[in-house]
This record gives sequence, structure tokens and C-alpha cells, in this order.
Amino acid sequence: MEDRTTSNAAGAALAEHVRMAQVLLPCRDLAATLAFFTDRLGFKVNLIFPADSPHTAVVSGHGLTLRLETGAPAAPMTLRLLCDLAALPAGTQHALTSPDGTRIELVEARLPIEVPEGRQEFVLSRMGDDWGIGRAGMQYRDLITSRLGGRFIASHIRIPVGGPVPDYVHFHRIRFQMIYCKAGWARLVYEDQGEPFLFHAGDCVLQPPEIRHRVLEASDGLEVVEIGCPALHETFADHAMTLPTPHLLPERDFGGQRFMRHVAAKAQWLPWRAKGFEMRDTGITAATDGLAGARVVRARDRAEAKFGAHGGEFLFFFVLAGDVALDVQGHGQPRLRTNVSCVIPAGASYALEASAGSELLEVALPAELPNR
Repeated sequence: MEDRTTSNAAGAALAEHVRMAQVLLPCRDLAATLAFFTDRLGFKVNLIFPADSPHTAVVSGHGLTLRLETGAPAAPMTLRLLCDLAALPAGTQHALTSPDGTRIELVEARLPIEVPEGRQEFVLSRMGDDWGIGRAGMQYRDLITSRLGGRFIASHIRIPVGGPVPDYVHFHRIRFQMIYCKAGWARLVYEDQGEPFLFHAGDCVLQPPEIRHRVLEASDGLEVVEIGCPALHETFADHAMTLPTPHLLPERDFGGQRFMRHVAAKAQWLPWRAKGFEMRDTGITAATDGLAGARVVRARDRAEAKFGAHGGEFLFFFVLAGDVALDVQGHGQPRLRTNVSCVIPAGASYALEASAGSELLEVALPAELPNR
């Protein structure tokens, strides 16, 4: 532990003095390579030396800094330039080669989000010791190991020891993403949504596509359930933005959705779609214009409910508290207790039997599941 602390301190001291990052590209003919990058690709010269017989040049452009050296060891190198391909002149080659053999690939700067077709299957995830370390030191438990063919991801995330979180301003290129706080609290801040706020157990947020946000602090024992589509999505740091932003724009549109914060302490319990159960709606249905819905469902007393097969793309339950007996057509009768989750596939009828006070998080896409 002491060695790790010393290493972290040394790394922090180093980071304080870093002013620029460069990619080293070996070259045989500096003049020809320099002309290629400046004349053809629009890079600018930052440095060149020695003046009488140059062997090194530093150029920058398009968010990249390159150090060209004639004495550097040769190695294969590919440089990707992110472009608006549709705006390039007709006939522009998308693969170029510099005089020294560096391959230049022109690729689309902003590819559309790819959402796999996915597949329907029954998934049951029980609490175990299968926790891994993810981004910003958080512990992750995968609730859908198959990812339903790459279409959905669900994670149980925890921070055992609280305090400041080593997070940074970032955003996700995603179709849908929500976070439910199961235990503890966190302090969060979102782009154009005002000052940082406390995210307590029972609360929920919808993170619309590409909204900048950051986790600032967490309590001991923080636990959240996060669900996203598609399963594989990109997370980008935004080092240029400082949160909170100066504007409060609660109705701002982010990719057809708006930010939504559900506060459990202020929520009303309403009838659910089965007798004997009640629910509090998180507001995700309205915020996504029906793309998705999320509710906390509670059995007032011991309650039973039977449902026909649904025709939606996703139906997920996570047991927040209590004991629930599940009966899924063709998949047996598993017992669900706290921290157990399941995915009900389209085409399968199912039934629930819940003890008094049992609570479940229900997430569905679309918000109102069509019948089959």
C-alpha cells in the first residue's frame, strides 16, 4: 500500500509539469514529410531544428501534435484523421501514404450510434463475488453477461469507501441510459441543470445522449443500477467544460431527450398494472417521449400478478427489497431476493408473487410494452 501511495504521488507530481503530448513519427526525408503534413493535410509547424540542417520538426493540427525525427527508429505507423467525409472534395482518397511510409486514414469524425439488432433471452443474475474494477475506480457487477446480442447492458455499481470520486467531466454517445440509486448517496452535476445535487437512495436520473456530467463525491456503501443501450458505447472526456455551467436549461433537448431527475422523497405512489401492487413513475417515459419507461413497483401486502407475453425489446426487473417468486414460461420458477435481477424475453408469459413490502425496479423499452 505504501509503494502504491508513493507511486500515485510521483505520478501526480509528473502530471503537474506535463505541457504537451506528442506522437513520434520516424521519417527518412524531413523536408518531404514536412511538406506532406503542412501542404496536403493542413498541419502547422511549431518547431524545427537545427536551423542549418533540420532533422526534427514538431507540427500540430486537428487536435494532434506530431514530432517528426529523421533519427528515430523506424516502425510501422498509422495516423487516423477524423473528418467530415461528405464535405471532402470529390475524388479525395481516404487512404494516403506519406513519403516515409506512414499510412494516413481519413475516417468519419462522427459515426452514427450502432445499435445491434440484439436477441431475446431469459437472463437471471444472482448476487455473488463477481465484481470488477471499472472507470474511476468504481466496482461493477454485470447483470446481463450476454448483452442480449450487444443491444443492452445493465450494471450493479458500488463504491464501498466514500469520499471524493476521481471522475472528470465526460459524456456518452448512447441511445438510452439511466441510473437508479439503490443505497447511499452521491453528489452529481450535469450540464445546464444547475448546481451539484445529492442523489439519494430511491432517486433516479435519465442521462440523455451526450449530456456532460460528473460524479463529485459518494457516501460509503454507494450502490446504483445503471442500464444502457447499446451495450458497447463510447465515453468521452470533455476537458474544456467546467461544471456547473452558467445556464439553467431544464427543458434543453439532448438528442431527442431531456435530463430527468426523479426524487423518491417527493414521489407519489400510484396503481401499477396489476392489482395489489403500486408504483412510483420516474418520469423517464415523458423525458424520452416513450422510448423507455422506469418504475419502482411495490407490493402493498402479499400480492400475485399474471401477465401475457410482451412484444417489446426489453423488460428488466431488479429486486430492491423483499422476496419475489417468478414464473416464466419455459424458464422455470426462480426465487428472486434482494439484488437479484432478471430479463423477461418477448414471447414468454410470466407471473409474480411478492411478499408484503417487496420492491422491484422495472425498466422497459418501449415504455408501454405491446402485447403479443
